[in-house]
Amino acid sequence: MSITENLASIKKTIPERVTLVAVSKTKPNEALLEAYEAGQRVFGENKVQEMVQKWETLPKDIQWHMIGHVQRNKVKYMAPFVSLIHGVDSFRLLKEINKQAEKHDRVIDCLLQMHIAKEETKFGLDDEELKALLTDSEFSNLKNVRIVGLMGMATFTDNQDQIQSEFAYLKSKYDWVAKQLPEINTLSMGMSGDYAIAIDEGSTMVRIGSSIFGSRQYT
Repeated sequence: MSITENLASIKKTIPERVTLVAVSKTKPNEALLEAYEAGQRVFGENKVQEMVQKWETLPKDIQWHMIGHVQRNKVKYMAPFVSLIHGVDSFRLLKEINKQAEKHDRVIDCLLQMHIAKEETKFGLDDEELKALLTDSEFSNLKNVRIVGLMGMATFTDNQDQIQSEFAYLKSKYDWVAKQLPEINTLSMGMSGDYAIAIDEGSTMVRIGSSIFGSRQYT
């Protein structure tokens, strides 16, 4: 099936309340343009340099989401245009995003990434780090970032009960944060293999790549 057909079939399975992020990392501009022509406007990249190159050449009404692990020294390159940063996993990173956003007179939306998987390789905050960040005296002084929700990645496993429990845990953390920050509205969880479970557990944003664009091209 074509990218256009893949998009159409996926959108039929996603409620209107859920935002679809088309994960376009490693994909050529032609593939993104096909998705764009089919109506897709939100794209997710995991490397800042690649996202900058695409932003420079593709239509300007695209919303670019940084979904990968972010190095602080790369924030300045995407600060002028990034719509949402999914993987904020430390207060130091949040302060750097605030600093670079201020230079461009912007407020950048961010998701706090929680570590919910059993795998050690995944990034993210634990319970204590989340509480420490939100209660840090400096937190309320960050005027150029806006925390809009949480993000997390489940363990890469066929055990659907485990995936479900990890997503349910993240939803409980989201509900807790919503009491501290009532304005949050985004729970980003679920990818090509597990987005149906994530939506059942309360996800409002899913990140889907291979089911739209086909398997990844490694360069």
